[in-house]
Amino acid sequence: MAAGLFSHRVSDLCLGKPALRSLPVAATVGDALSALRSSEDSFLSVWSCDHRSKAAAAGSHEGGEGGECRCVGKLCMVDVICYLSSEDSLSSPLEALKAPVSALLPKIPGQVVHVEPSSRLVEAIDLILQGAQNLVVPIQTRSTRRKQHQKLSSSTGPITVHKGEEFCWLTQEDVIRFLLNSIGIFSPIPARTIDTLGLISTEVLAVDYHSPASAALEAISRSLVEQTSVAVVDVEGVLIGEISPSTLACCEETVAAAVATLSCGDLMSYIDCGGPPEDLVRVVKERLKERNCRGMLEEFEISSAPSNSSMSSSSDEESFSSPNTRLARSGKYSRSHSYSARMVRRSEAIVCHPKSSLMAVMIQAIAHRVNYVWVIEDDCSLVGIVTFSSILEVFREHLENLE
Repeated sequence: MAAGLFSHRVSDLCLGKPALRSLPVAATVGDALSALRSSEDSFLSVWSCDHRSKAAAAGSHEGGEGGECRCVGKLCMVDVICYLSSEDSLSSPLEALKAPVSALLPKIPGQVVHVEPSSRLVEAIDLILQGAQNLVVPIQTRSTRRKQHQKLSSSTGPITVHKGEEFCWLTQEDVIRFLLNSIGIFSPIPARTIDTLGLISTEVLAVDYHSPASAALEAISRSLVEQTSVAVVDVEGVLIGEISPSTLACCEETVAAAVATLSCGDLMSYIDCGGPPEDLVRVVKERLKERNCRGMLEEFEISSAPSNSSMSSSSDEESFSSPNTRLARSGKYSRSHSYSARMVRRSEAIVCHPKSSLMAVMIQAIAHRVNYVWVIEDDCSLVGIVTFSSILEVFREHLENLE
């Protein structure tokens, strides 16, 4: 059985995965926002492609497929929200949308790594343990190359084809799910408790329930990078809930106004899947007025106005083709209103106990589509966190002993 696991290639984990939707690195924040609104995907990939120069130098054909094309990062609505929550962006959000999309990308090298489909599964695990959050894998076949190139030429939205190829993400969750199919190889590790395995990390991102949400911006950005979350605790260290990137990714970008004006506890209520309470909407408006954030106030009032809830998506798409793009209007960003089963998340944290088995924690995390589980005591005080990364580290060590 172990030999079978060692023989698996990265391509085995990519079967049926959708092609990445992408933006060029030369796009603006507004372009990214438009693409995120129209996409069913939570994330977009950002690419740096040198088609034209290479094509001109070589007199190339087929749109310069010989040029180098690399994925340089990924972004989601959380990146936009954090960016728009800054003081400068609050004052002039429309100007902020004109900034290059690179302003949204974390300046951390090695987060996105290209790998070949023929790479071994254990090599992919090693890359993740070295800090790669997403592996970019080609899913192109020769027979469909020309057809996809034609689709690229006629596409008006975010493209999926680079150098005639399509690519997919390979994530920590994909690897964990795949390893579950061969979990017997790792016996007796899955049956052991997470505390005896040393899987509980006390280095958590946590904020006080009553502290300003704006003070949690750095923690939110870091949790997105680390694929975890921000714990919200009271003065005694009891876990109240979380500010999760998975939840924020389902929201409109005008949530930036709530981040800038509410407490962490109120922000949890604001972004919960039931929609923001009216009293908190009023609080946000009042505080934007107090801070003289006229630009964001105007956009926030448009977004929260009930009369705009029936605006069609076609008119919104037209508005985004203009350089003077407005922020979201109520009913526009469908994911924040419909909360599909795939995307739904609440501010209620997913928890386990120190004596929970590793197998139970893995299944719990996968069931809730998260890369982590909070660890608490019986009195709900926060102990730490278990992440997919730490689980992969234990499994990789076991595989080393089998090699």
